[in-house]
Amino acid sequence: MGNDDAGQHFWVNTISREHVLLGVEGGFTQADHGKPTRLAKLAAGDGILFYSPRTAMRAGEALQEFTAWGLLTADPIYQVEMSPDFRPWRRRVDFREAAAVPIRPMLGELSFIAGAPSWGMVFRRGLFEIPETDFELITGRMTPAGAAD
Repeated sequence: MGNDDAGQHFWVNTISREHVLLGVEGGFTQADHGKPTRLAKLAAGDGILFYSPRTAMRAGEALQEFTAWGLLTADPIYQVEMSPDFRPWRRRVDFREAAAVPIRPMLGELSFIAGAPSWGMVFRRGLFEIPETDFELITGRMTPAGAAD
């Protein structure tokens, strides 16, 4: 499992802030309503950003912020039972100290949404890869001054 090619990759996972906070507390991410397919593409050391369009999954208020980030650990994908009919797959994340930042001031700077007539549609993909330069731009704005890796 993991990336087929060597090197670090960088990802965005689109999740409500409420669910991001649960992931930060538990040290994990999940995607695709619990299917392991895309999580298997992530590898140890890959960077992952969390974009939250809303505060809560269904009825939350609009937010449009990057709300957390971290690095994937070497731990394997694992499954948990949330209920008898919902057993999502997860990956461990080493979350870094970060402050949430709004996306709007960065819209003209992010290459992965450049030229998109409706930039928000990009995030409907859920979990997707982005260029390292975009990852560094966003995490640089999220990381408090003086915070070490």
